[in-house]
Formats: sequence, C-alpha cells, structure tokens
Amino acid sequence: MRAEEELMRGVIVAVVALTIAGCDEDLSRPDGRASDGPHLERGVTESGVVPDGPHPADGTGPRDGAPRPPDGGKPKDQGSPFTTVSGKATYYNADGSGNCGFPATPNDLMVGAMNDPDYLGSQVCGECVEVTGPKATIVIRIVDRCPECLHGHIDLSQQAFAKIADLALGVVPITWRVVACNVTGPIVYHFKEGSNQWWSAIQLRNIRYPVKSLEAQVSGTFKALPRETYNYFVYSSGLGPGPYTLRVTDVLGHVLTDTNIPFKEAQDVPGAAQFPL
Repeated sequence: MRAEEELMRGVIVAVVALTIAGCDEDLSRPDGRASDGPHLERGVTESGVVPDGPHPADGTGPRDGAPRPPDGGKPKDQGSPFTTVSGKATYYNADGSGNCGFPATPNDLMVGAMNDPDYLGSQVCGECVEVTGPKATIVIRIVDRCPECLHGHIDLSQQAFAKIADLALGVVPITWRVVACNVTGPIVYHFKEGSNQWWSAIQLRNIRYPVKSLEAQVSGTFKALPRETYNYFVYSSGLGPGPYTLRVTDVLGHVLTDTNIPFKEAQDVPGAAQFPL
C-alpha cells in the first residue's frame, strides 16, 4: 500500500511540474520577457524614451507633462535680446548724443537712454529697442545712459515719448525688447579722436545687433579689447600703425572678421559685411 501511495504522489508531482512549465511558456514572449504586468523601469517605454507625464521625484525629469527645454533644462538667459522687459518710460531733451559716444542725430530723434543696470557697461549702445506704451509701439535706438534709472526704465527723447503717450503724463508703464536695427551696408569701425599706434580706441557703428566683443590680431593671435563705459573698445598699449585684422561678435553669436582695416583717427572705416538677421 505504501508503494502505491508513493507512486501516486510521484505522478501528481510530475503533473504539477508539467502544468507550471506550460503556464510559463504561455506567459512568456520569444525574447524571454513576460508579456503582462509592469516590467519596464518606471517612466521608461520599451524604446527607452521617457514619456510625457509625471516622473520620479529625483530631479532628473520634468513634472506634470511639461515639455523638456531644448537646452537641457537650463533657464533662458534673462539678458537675451529677445526677452520682454516690463518697466516705465520718461523723457528728456535728447539730441542723439550721450554716454554712448555717438554724434548728435538731429534728423533722427527716435532715441533713448538706458537705465544703469540694463546698460551693461555700454553693451547696449547702438541697439534698437521696440517700446510699447499706452498709445503705440515704436522702435528707438539706445544712445545714452540714465544713471539714476532702475531696471526696466528707459528715458526716451521727447519726440519718442509723444508717440506712445501724452507728454503731460510724464511717466508711463511700458514693455520693451531688443530687435534688429533696420540698417543698410556693413558695420563701421570708428577710431576715437586721440587714438594712435600706441593707444587704440575703436567704436562699432551701424550695427544690426548689440556688439558683445571686439578682438584684434596681435602678433598672430586675437586679443580681446576691453570695453569702456563710454562705448569704446580700448587697447591701452596700442595696436600699432595698422592695417588691422579685427573680429567682432554680436550678442547672438554672429562673428564678422575684417582684414586690412586702416587706421584713421576720428574717422569711420567700413567693414566688409553686416550681421545677419
């Protein structure tokens, strides 16, 4: 009787083993992975792409389905030329000259003075700004600095202010952003009065976008010229008698390189090209 019981127990065990094996075969895929249930790492699809939607709170991914920034998650540079700024406008008796060192422009008084924080050490000189006020949107050129003005504030010429608001108001809220200047022809190098081969001061004029840097080739190597608050790039030891090879970079990263630029004190020398739109 014991032998028959042991034989029956062995048969039952074999049947159970075969059944389990059969179930495993039904639940598995050709690649060996089970076909049901959550088998992928959380937040990852079979293709390895992280889907939109909530992700683990580990700081590695966006939440609530927010799209990923194309630059890897870095916040947009608030100094970008395309950033819209909220502020206010006042007006003054402008003639086109000022801290930026440009000559007076009596035939073009759509100009303004930038507040001290946004002046950026004269980097904004010559840039064009689209200003929206209570009555209209205009484009002005920055030619001066307003030392007492706070961030967002632009001191407009009286003529420019009158286009966006009534002069009697004196001060109005505005929004503004940098835009491409509507210029024709190439950029222009202006050599400051008093410049010579032992002390070089160069200003950029007729620019489409603000200039970020100016470099000059010295002994076969490009050297950066420090920028002064009065909007000249100055090489205190001088660049020699010329001609020069100069490299200009705007705030958008466009680069222009000019060769054989002659030295002409207190005069304009055109380059070969203009920054692209």
